[in-house]
Formats: sequence, structure tokens, C-alpha cells
Amino acid sequence: MAARQAPASKPTRRSDARSGSKTSTRTRTASRKPAGGASSPDPARTATGGFPRLVIGLGRTLLTIWITIAKAVAGVFRIGEHPAVLPDTSLEESARGKSAKQIAEDTTARELSKKRAAHRDAVGLLLLVIAVLTVVGVWINSGGGLGTFVRDGMLWAIGGVAAFLPIVLGLVALRLFRSAGDPDNFGRLAIGWSAFTAGVVGLFHIAFGSPTQAADIARAGGNLGAVIARPFAGTWGGLIGGVVLSLLTVFGILVVSSTPVHHIPDRLRELWSWLLGHRAEPEPADEAPAETGRAKRHPATPDEMDEADLSSVRLRRSSRRRQGSLAQQPETEKPDEQEPDAADEPTSDEPPAKKFGLKKKPARAEQPTLPEPDADVDVTQVATGAAAATSADPEFVSGPPSKEALDRKAAAIVRRSIGDDGKEYVLPSLGNLNVGAEHKTHTKANDDAVAAIGDVFEQFGVDAEVVGFTRGPTVTRYEVELGPSVKVSKIKQLQDNLAYAVANSSIRILAPIPGRSAVGIEVPNSDREYVVLGDVLRDPKVVADKHPLVVALGKDVEGRFVTENIAKTPHLLVAGATGGGKSSAINSMLVSLLTRATPDEVRMILIDPKMVEMTPYEGIPHLVTPIITDPKKAATALVWLVEEMEMRYQDMQASRVRHIDDFNRKVRSGEITAPLGSERVYKPYPYIVAIVDELADLMMVAPRDVEDCIVRITAKARAAGIHLVLATQRPSVDVVTGLIKTNVPSRLAFTTSSLQDSRVILDHVGAEKLTGKGDALYLGPGASAPRRLQGAFVDDAEIEKVVALAKAQREPEYREEVLTAGKEEKKELDGDIGGDLDLACEAAELVITSQLGSTSMLQRKLRVGFAKAGRLMDILETRGIVGPSEGSKARDVLAKPEELPEVLAALRGESDD
Repeated sequence: MAARQAPASKPTRRSDARSGSKTSTRTRTASRKPAGGASSPDPARTATGGFPRLVIGLGRTLLTIWITIAKAVAGVFRIGEHPAVLPDTSLEESARGKSAKQIAEDTTARELSKKRAAHRDAVGLLLLVIAVLTVVGVWINSGGGLGTFVRDGMLWAIGGVAAFLPIVLGLVALRLFRSAGDPDNFGRLAIGWSAFTAGVVGLFHIAFGSPTQAADIARAGGNLGAVIARPFAGTWGGLIGGVVLSLLTVFGILVVSSTPVHHIPDRLRELWSWLLGHRAEPEPADEAPAETGRAKRHPATPDEMDEADLSSVRLRRSSRRRQGSLAQQPETEKPDEQEPDAADEPTSDEPPAKKFGLKKKPARAEQPTLPEPDADVDVTQVATGAAAATSADPEFVSGPPSKEALDRKAAAIVRRSIGDDGKEYVLPSLGNLNVGAEHKTHTKANDDAVAAIGDVFEQFGVDAEVVGFTRGPTVTRYEVELGPSVKVSKIKQLQDNLAYAVANSSIRILAPIPGRSAVGIEVPNSDREYVVLGDVLRDPKVVADKHPLVVALGKDVEGRFVTENIAKTPHLLVAGATGGGKSSAINSMLVSLLTRATPDEVRMILIDPKMVEMTPYEGIPHLVTPIITDPKKAATALVWLVEEMEMRYQDMQASRVRHIDDFNRKVRSGEITAPLGSERVYKPYPYIVAIVDELADLMMVAPRDVEDCIVRITAKARAAGIHLVLATQRPSVDVVTGLIKTNVPSRLAFTTSSLQDSRVILDHVGAEKLTGKGDALYLGPGASAPRRLQGAFVDDAEIEKVVALAKAQREPEYREEVLTAGKEEKKELDGDIGGDLDLACEAAELVITSQLGSTSMLQRKLRVGFAKAGRLMDILETRGIVGPSEGSKARDVLAKPEELPEVLAALRGESDD
């Protein structure tokens, strides 16, 4: 390994703040001239006389014309193929985020690639011309003097083999035109073709009886064949010489095709299958080495680069960590070691083996393959049982798919189910959802931010440098590498200065980045991108996951789509201030469920105290009850959920299963049946997802009942297939209580108005620094730190299309008991009032009409003692008529005067509502 000699002294970074000049060792390039200031002379221009110049100029002109013609001919053969050279990009585009050395290396690589392509095309055209001349002279026996010269020369050299030469030359020329080739393989190919040619012409010479006359030699293997075959035939005889030359021919074929000896039987079987007309699909396991080998020596084009590569832009890294701070650097250093990237490159030079058509069992790939939809039936099976559940961690998947594949991916997710009425239900197609714009991985603003951050470190003498950045839809995360003697706290102390340098007050520092030895500085993008729901749901991994409770959340900082399986959360808390994107997140979840789950798989309870947020979903067949807008009815619906949970647990206990998926699987297979004499018909239980758009309103009306029901559901309902999504724009401790937070481990926080609200939601700071409009922090189940993402957006037109398709296929089947649950229990509670019923009714009338919840007022008006008045006030509080006690202040009256008849009827047990 050759080591580079380090310079005698290491340049240090400096800046002159007073003069306004800024310099950096990363971006400064040195222009050096030869001693004396004179440039080296051009040998071509120092040639004596005008004739050599004329010859050189004429030669260059002819070569240029030849290469131009070769490019045109090669362009015809390369129609529909990827370009063999690196794509041309503008100087500004190619220089972004790179050092001067990298810019020079990229320019040299691009020029070298162009020269190789031009030379390859020129050689290909030369071979094609020779093949044409051979056809004219040898096959057609025409072409005048030139044709005769070519024919005689070919017959003298290789004899009868010349008849096959045009075919071989034509194939080689076509290969040069259509393939970039590998310069390191030219030696191997030269050896292989030489061995093959020598073996063939030698065999021709022996096959024609090893002639000695010139005319006979021209009909056999030519003079080349005679020279090669005579030593073998003269020493060992014709038979053994033929065997040796046959082995030499086979050796040449194996070298040219890069086929190991132990693969010969497989290649013969593939060739036989190809001759019989059987087609084979290339195996992923065989294609991988080919891609690896190409990537080793040729930089990939944007079309060939992986999405994960495009989502991260890396800047120059030091070949090794700095051994000390800038002030402590010695004058001499050890030679630089080889960069670590070289060790990660593949070492195999073996190109991919060619396939002739033998069909094998495909290797199991890491990523799921999308099923190809049938022309008539475009159906996939419904995932059942516990095996349908995905991992507990959220899915982080790649960027947006190509537009030409959207229809196929949209069709792949279609599922159907048959309802009790015999009608078929088909999921709305993902083609109804919009396609987002292409994700940007690099802009000029990113380069400006890199320079600004680096300048701050230089000005304050911090040994740190930006080594890369990752651009997301909302923010860009710049990765900072620290010197050995630099504390991480120094970067945090510079947060205000960094915010000033990038002209943005909403920066966020991650110290360190989870799983990385680097500090992250998240800076909001000036040209933010929006993530559309359709792109997330059409991703191949999302389509391949058939679980009906997978919902789209958005896209993270690294440009990967984020989805979550509600069955694994198992409950989700969504919170944020007005304008943060909370409603868009709820809409994205609802549309995700509508496009992935049939009414037989998932049922919903939508609670919308705002009365307008969930109106578009009124009448969808997934609803258990009409959309609930009354907080009191919402509390009743939560009571019904508790009763439903208990009933499901009783069935699971009787069936000896621990999860609703196992129960449904046994019901479908017929393992669970009703006992003799029972009229009950067992059916699979659907998942139930209850979405509360504003938890604060429920906690104001009936805090005890709502909190008790939520705590019971979140603690037990996971195995019963019941899940909650709680949303609020007021994440205070009296709304998101400690008991609720304990059993809701998954939280999605949008921008908050204060640091305290961020702590209430996430138990972390950071939500107060978000930029709004979908910018969020997601804390998944089991995660120790939240991830930043841009929430998915779905517009009203898309919602209307999906809802219309769902409503047109099936009518909702409401369950009346949802809004009447707990009534009998409540009547028993009312009976506990006993002889105080009349006093309670009078107290309720006084409090509601006066809108004053005062215990002393009840004492005076009803002429009762303090204990009796306090008990009456407690009765009114348990019925939701007055709020909790606030010390010496009067209680809040929650019932309005126009609701007095309903309240009195409820106290007497006469109301059905």
C-alpha cells in the first residue's frame, strides 16, 4: 500500500473578521506555476518546419472525423440503452458541497470516461468496417482490388476461418457500442480471444489433414493455423494435437465468458434450455455481483443510484480523525493512511455469468416483490391471524415511486370482501390519491448553510467541521464531526450563533445523532416540500404489508416514508397547537384506513366535538355509530367500548386464546362453534379504532368518566383489537393526565406553544422548536428519542373521492347500544339518592337557572346544613351538572338553562337519552 507523504506543516483555518474576508482550508485551491514563471512548451508547436505540423493536423482531423462517425453509428445501436459515460452536469451543480480536490477528481473522471467511450466507439467502428470488407471479399467475392486484397490476406492468415470472421467481428463491435465495458477486463478478454482464435485455426489445419501446399493451407487454417498446429501434430500426432487445441479453444471460451470450471455443467444446461426456447428470469442473487462490480469502478448515474444513496449527500471526510486541536498540531505528521472507503469496496473482479434461459428457483430477496396483477382479477388475499401483524417499530421506507409504476402498485393492494348481504366490497384504488413532486436532495441553500456553520466554528475556535448533510422535506440535518478535545456542550452553547448564521431561529441540535458519532444541526428548509399521502401508501413496502391497520404518518429527515401499524402502537396520542398539522394527520390516518381496510376488518368510532373536522366521513360503512359531536354521548361511547372489550375477553377466555387475531383465525377455520342449543353464530371480530379529535372537550364535560374509560381501554384493549387515537390542541396536565400518558406510549407531537407542552406530550423538549404545517416529532413504541418527520397531507378532493367510493358500495350498520351503554348502571346510581331525590332536583334547578354552583347558596335557598348541601353538590358533580371544586370559588356550571328539563328527567331516571 502506497502511503502519501504529509506536508511539513499543516495549514490552519483563519478568518479576518474586520476586513470581512473569510478563508477555509476546505475550499481554498492553490495555483502553482513552474519556476521562472514560464510555462512548459508544447512539443507539437516546437516541431521544425511546416510539413510535420500539416501531417499532425491532418491526422487529428481524420481522427476527429472518424470518432464523430463512430459516435453516430454507436448512437444508433445504443437507442433505448443507458448512456455509457457519466452524465454531464453543470459546474455549479457538480461543485456543490465538494472540496476542490473532489471537483478536480470528478472532472478528471468525467473526461476519462468520455475519452474511453470515444476510443471504444472508434474501435467498434473499425471492427465493423473490417467485418463488412470481409463479407464483400470473402462471402460475395467482389469489391474490386480492395476486396481481392482483403480476401487474399484473410485466406493467407487464417484460411477457411475467415468465413466466420464477419460474424465474430460484428458481435464484438455491437458489444463495444452497447456496453460500457471494464478497462480492467481488456487484458482478460485479449487473452481469451487469442486462445480461442489460436485453437480454432489450429483445429482447422489438423482437420484438413495438416496440408503443406500454399493453396491447401489457404483452405485450411491459414498460415497462422499451420504455425500453431505443426508443433502439436508433429510431436504428439494429429489426434492428441487436436485434443490439446480443443482444450485451448475451450479455455479461451471460459476466459472470455468468465466462467469457472465448476460452472460448466450449469452453463451447458442453460444453453440447452435456451436452444429449446425456454425463457428464464434473471435471479436477484446473480445480478447483485454484477451491480457490485460495476459500482466498484464506474460511478453510478442518477438512474442507477439507490434511493437511499440519493437521500443523503455526503461531503468530504478526513482520512482519519484529527489527533489534536488546531492549536496543538505538530509540524510534521505521519503519512496518511488509506481512506476507509476503499476497504468497503468489493474485491471480486468476476463479472456476472451469462444466462441462456435455464429457469431456476428465485432467491429470496430482502425486499418484498410486488405481485403482478392479473388482467381480469386483481385481488390479493386478506391477511389473517397473528402473522399478519408487522414489527413494533415504524416502517421507514424509501422515496416516491416512478409514475409509470403507480397503476401496478395501486392495483396490488386491492382486497375484496363479501358482506352479510352478499355484496362485494372493493377497497378504493390508490390511483385516486395525488402524486407528489420529486424529492430534492441538494440545493444551493444547503451549500450556503454548510459554509455559514463552518464559519461559526472557525470564528469561535471550535475544532469541528461539517462532514455531510441529509435533506428532508422540511428540515436539513447537518452532521458535524468534533475534534478529540472538543466537548459536545460547546456546540450547544453556540446554538444562538448558529441560528444567527443561518438566519433561522428554529434550529434544533441533536447531540449526538442516534447511532452516529456526530452532532446533528437541524435547520428548516427555505423551500420546504409537502408530503402527499398517495406517495406514502404507494410505496412497495407499504403495499406489501397487508395489515389493515397500517397508517401513513409522513416522511422523515432522511427522506424515508414513515408508516405505523396501529395494532402495534397500540394507542396513539396526537397533540399540537392550532396550525401545526394535527387535523391533516388525522385525515391521513382515516384515508389510510379507508384505502387499506374493508368494513369487515376495521370499524371506527369518530368523536368530533368541533362538529366540522370529521364531517366528510359521515356515512362511511366503517362506522359503528354516527359521528359523535356531543361530549356526553362521547363519554357513553367510551363506556360501550369498555363493555365490548370485556365481552371479547370473555369469548377469548372461553376459546383459550390470547389475541383477537387467533380468535378470528379459529372462527374462520371452524375450530370455534356455538354450543348445542345456542342460537349464537360466531363471526370474526373486526378491529375497532376510536378517534377522538379533541380530548380537552371531553375532559371538561365528564373528566372522571372519560379518564376512567380511557385508562381501562388503553390498559387492556390491545389484545381485544380495540385501539384509541387521542388528539388535542391543549396538551396540558389536566387534559393529558399521568394515567392516560402511562398507557399511551406512542406520541405524535406537532408544534407547541411552550416547552412545558412539549414535555407533557413527549417527555422531551423540542416540539416548541418545530416550524408548523406538518412538522412533527414522532415517539414510537419502545423508542428512546423522538424522530422528526413531515406529516402526510391529503386534500379535500382526495377525501371526497375515497369516501364516495366507500359509501357507494355499502351502507353503514350502526349499533344503537353504543349511545345507550351504561344507562341501567346509571339508574341504579340514581336510586342511591334515596329520599334526597327531590332536594337534588331542586338543587339542580337552582344551580342551572342561576348559573352559580355555590354550596352556601344551596344552604340558604334549601334551608339545609352544610353537610347536606355539600352532598347535593357532589351528586350534581357526578351527573356532570357542575364542575369540580375550586376551593372557596363557586363551581363552574356545565349545564345550560335550556337543558334543565333533560337534566331533571335524567335525575329521575325518566330519560332514554
